[in-house]
Amino acid sequence: MDPLPLDRLVALAREMLVYSYAPYSRFSVGAALEADTGEIFTGCNVENASYGLTICAEQNAVAAAVSRGRRRFRRLVVVTGGQRAVAPCGRCRQVLAEFGTDMVVYGVANGERMHWKLKDLIPDHFGRELLDMGPASGDGAGAAESGSR
Repeated sequence: MDPLPLDRLVALAREMLVYSYAPYSRFSVGAALEADTGEIFTGCNVENASYGLTICAEQNAVAAAVSRGRRRFRRLVVVTGGQRAVAPCGRCRQVLAEFGTDMVVYGVANGERMHWKLKDLIPDHFGRELLDMGPASGDGAGAAESGSR
């Protein structure tokens, strides 16, 4: 499927600002994530009085995509209600990097538009390849796998 025009992705992300729940920061965010299939998944931020439980718009879009079996993404648009375009926060960068760092990320606000490659936003992300390194000598991590204690 051909990619949607960027302006259409921006419009879909902007529509999500209406659903944003941001009573604490008053910083509404909407996201539109394009899978490699051409499908679009949207999300908005959902704040919580226990701030650490806040869910970012990008994470909502990723969860929607993954719940539909999508794991590869082309583009992400993040629209904010603020004055300046912003890139995803560090936590969202890590969540996005779990599915590859080749996607292009667009930040949009009040006519300002910026874009980055995700790999430039999080060049040394923590990924599964680091988990496959095997146990370090003497740490006992391999004992559980082999059934010995």
